[in-house]
Amino acid sequence: MTQAYVVHESRLVSEEVDTFSLGRETTNAQLTQRYFELDALRVIAFGVLILYHIGMFYVLDWGWHIKSDEQFSLLQDVMILTNQWRMSLLFLISAMVFTVVLYRGYEKYPSRCLFSLSILGKRTLRILVPLLFGMFVIVAPQVFVEWTASGKLEMPFIDFYLAYINPNTDLFKEKQSIIGLLTWNHLWFLPYLFVYSVLILLLFPLIRWVGVVKSTLLDSLPLFSIIVVTLMTYIWLELRTAYPTTHDLVSDWYSHAKYFWVMLVGMVIVLRPALYKAIMKARYVSLTIAVTLYSVIILDRHDMLGATGELMESSFSFRVLVGVIVVLNHWAWLAAILGFGQKYLSKPSKLTSYLNRGVLPYYMVHQTLIVVAAFYLSSRVSSTMAEFLGITLITLVGCAITYEIAKRFLVLRFLFGLKLKGAQKSE
Repeated sequence: MTQAYVVHESRLVSEEVDTFSLGRETTNAQLTQRYFELDALRVIAFGVLILYHIGMFYVLDWGWHIKSDEQFSLLQDVMILTNQWRMSLLFLISAMVFTVVLYRGYEKYPSRCLFSLSILGKRTLRILVPLLFGMFVIVAPQVFVEWTASGKLEMPFIDFYLAYINPNTDLFKEKQSIIGLLTWNHLWFLPYLFVYSVLILLLFPLIRWVGVVKSTLLDSLPLFSIIVVTLMTYIWLELRTAYPTTHDLVSDWYSHAKYFWVMLVGMVIVLRPALYKAIMKARYVSLTIAVTLYSVIILDRHDMLGATGELMESSFSFRVLVGVIVVLNHWAWLAAILGFGQKYLSKPSKLTSYLNRGVLPYYMVHQTLIVVAAFYLSSRVSSTMAEFLGITLITLVGCAITYEIAKRFLVLRFLFGLKLKGAQKSE
């Protein structure tokens, strides 16, 4: 699997959210307000994602599908800033939205069992169908370009594609999985989210209890942060090295522990309005901690803090300290982003609403557009800046066109995970 980072999908595969108003209170009262800040943060995160994946084409030393002849080491420092929180933010927001959907359904649906089956059916259609479509159609050009650019492949695309979808192909045996060459590349987020959604459905009768507990201790941000950081540090220490990130779903235990824990954290936040409000009030504190610890991480990357590598090998106490720094930085960014989003982005926006509806099609095609555009322009444009602008323009326009076409045809709406109702109506 390739390294890929994906935009948040609570809108992508949970468009059933449209039938539930997202409220500030998770009680028996009507949920009458929407979390507009989550929509806005989702759109912002996707904008960051596009730039990040374009950056992967230019960043020095980091492997990707295709690399520019002009690479820049400084990009690593910039991209590490978002590496600390981007994927976790997407899982966090997804869990928050999903929790409100489940809570409202549990309160209003006559049969909780039928409600769970209904939600599972919708998630299957809006995650697994786009995943399969993406693997068979959208990801294939990425693989073709990657192997062609590296000199490993010399054949027309149609010949490659027939081998790509053939589980018994003899092409690149060393690169095959149990399903042959077929892969999900950047779409790995979808199967992970589907599995986590099933687990949350099973656990929700227990999880929702958190929302009715009267103890104010659950609303204490310092105590909550200690719990979050402690468990995440344990995960970091015990699983990060033993189970390196693979995105293969089967053996990716560090990623599973990290992201599922983040989803549980998001569920608690949305079930405890006082805690969510406390996160907003502490946004400047969170931001200060995040920037400070990010600076420490960057200084260490540039060998300005001494022989930390040796200490990591020889001292368990030092490894714990490093784990706390990394994890606290991760949590501080999440808290700061949620806090500022809640404070300044909690109003409706027509632009945000439009972009929010197109997140899944944008997500599905953006990396393929970047890879193909980079491959095409790299041999035709002499200026790195012109190349960068060209890749960015092709990607943005291509994403927009994909969404505009997909939403107008019933079959494409189904394949791209959009709602089937109102297929002929302008959104």
